Amino acid sequence: MEFTAGGRLKVRITPSDVGKRVSVRRVDEGGARGAGFTDTVGVLTSWNDGVLVITRRTGEIVRIAERTLVAGKVVPAAPARRRGPAATYAELARVTARSWPPVESEHLGGWELRAASGFTRRANSVLPVGDPGRPLDDALAFARRWYADRGLPAYVQTATGAEGTQELLCAELTERGWTREVSAEVWVGGLAAVGDLDADADRVVLSRTVDEAWLGRYQRSAEPGPHMLKVLNGGPSVWFAAIPGTDGPPAAIGRCVVDGRWAGFMAVEVDPAQRRAGLATAVMAALARRALEEGASAAWLQVEEDNGGARALYDGMGFAAHHSYHHYKEPYAA
Repeated sequence: MEFTAGGRLKVRITPSDVGKRVSVRRVDEGGARGAGFTDTVGVLTSWNDGVLVITRRTGEIVRIAERTLVAGKVVPAAPARRRGPAATYAELARVTARSWPPVESEHLGGWELRAASGFTRRANSVLPVGDPGRPLDDALAFARRWYADRGLPAYVQTATGAEGTQELLCAELTERGWTREVSAEVWVGGLAAVGDLDADADRVVLSRTVDEAWLGRYQRSAEPGPHMLKVLNGGPSVWFAAIPGTDGPPAAIGRCVVDGRWAGFMAVEVDPAQRRAGLATAVMAALARRALEEGASAAWLQVEEDNGGARALYDGMGFAAHHSYHHYKEPYAA
C-alpha cells in the first residue's frame, strides 16, 4: 500500500485508472475507520456514482463504495508466472479454440460465434478475442439472435488473470444481467517434461480417430449426434489414446491436439476403480511423446477450479495456471 511522508495510507487511484490493475484497501462496512480492513487486487473495471467495480483474477466481481477506501494504487498488469512457456492470452485462446472446433461458426469483427448443436459450452459460445466492430450492446444482440436461430442459448466465453484478458467485458456482461455459469483454468507447461515421465506408456494405444470403445469411457458419450464426433475429430493434428480394459470400456483414455509448438491435452479420464494407479500419467506421457515427434514443445490443458486431484497431478508434471476462463449465459434464457 502507498504511504505519505507522515506514514498515512493514501488513495492514489482515480476514475481515469479504469482498465488498469489496482490494489485497494477498504474499511469493512460497519467497522470503525482504522479497523476491519479488506484488501482487493484486480482490474478496475468501472468507477461510477461513488462505486468502484474490481474484477479479480478468478473473474469474481467486487463492488466497493468509494467512501470506504483508505488506500489504493496501480500495480503491474500481471504478476510473473512461476513457470511454464511464455504465451499471450490471444495466442492461447486461438490455439485452444482450434483444438475443440465447432460444427459451424461466423465472425463478427474480432468475435467468433461458434455452434455445435449444444455439445459443450466451448463449442457453443462466442469467443471475443478482438473488437466486434460495433457497440457492445449491438454485438450482444447479434449474438443472441444468431444462437436463437439455432435453438441455443447465447454464451460468451471470457477470460481473466493474464495480460490482454477481458476483465472489462466480464464486468459489462454482469452489469447487463449475463450470468457466469462455469469457470475453469488454462494451465501451461513444458511438453518434454511430460514425455519424460517414468510411466507405463507402452500400454497405451494411439489412434487418429475416435472409436466406440473410446467413447464407452468418455463421460459425455451419452450426448448423441454426429456433431459430437465432428468436434472430437476436429483440430490440426488429433490423437486419441486408450489403455485397454480387461472387460468393457478402456481403463483410461485421453485426447491430444498438436498445433504448431503447442500440444493440448483433453478428455483424460480413468476408470474410477483404477484411479491412483498411474494410468492418467501413462496416457499423457504417450501422447506427449507423439506430440514431441511432430515438433511441439509446449503443452496446455484445462482444469476446473474444484478438481483438486487433477490440479495436484498437473502441478506435479510442471504445469501452472496461465489464465481463467468463464462462460456467461444470456439473461432470461431457459
